[in-house]
Amino acid sequence: MRIKNQQDFWSGIMFVVLGAGFALGATQYSMGTAARMGPGYFPFWLGILLAVLGLIITFGALSEKTEETQLEKFDWMISLIVIGSVALTGIILDYVGVYISVFLLVVLSSLASYEHSWKVSIISGLFMVIFVWLAFIKGLGLIFPLWPSFIGN
Repeated sequence: MRIKNQQDFWSGIMFVVLGAGFALGATQYSMGTAARMGPGYFPFWLGILLAVLGLIITFGALSEKTEETQLEKFDWMISLIVIGSVALTGIILDYVGVYISVFLLVVLSSLASYEHSWKVSIISGLFMVIFVWLAFIKGLGLIFPLWPSFIGN
C-alpha cells in the first residue's frame, strides 16, 4: 500500500493519536450513563469520534482515487510564534488583564501568517476583546482581572 496523500495520511495519524489519548485519559473519570453523564463521558466519546475520523482520513489517503500530494518542509518558526504567543498570554494574564493579553495574543500570533497585515491584526484583536467581554465576562459571568492592577477593574 502506497501513501498517495501524505498530508491527509499524517493528519489522520495525528487525529487517531490525539483521539485515543483523550479517550484513554477520560477513563480516569467516572463515565456515568447516557442519561446521567459523568465527567469522563463526553471527552471519552469525543476522543473515540476523533480517532474514528482519523482512521477514515488515514485510509482515504491510501486510496487509489486520492490526489497525490507531498508534505512540505515543516516551518518550526510558525509553531514557535503561535505556541510562544499562547504561553505569553498565560504568563501575563494576571498582570495586564484579560483585555490586553487577548489583544496581544491575537496580534502576536498573527505574525505567523505569511499574509500578515497589521491593520487586520489590530482589528481582529479588538473584535476578539469584544467577543471575550460579551461571551465570558457578560455571558458566562467568569471572573478575570480585566485591566492591569494599577488601572483597576
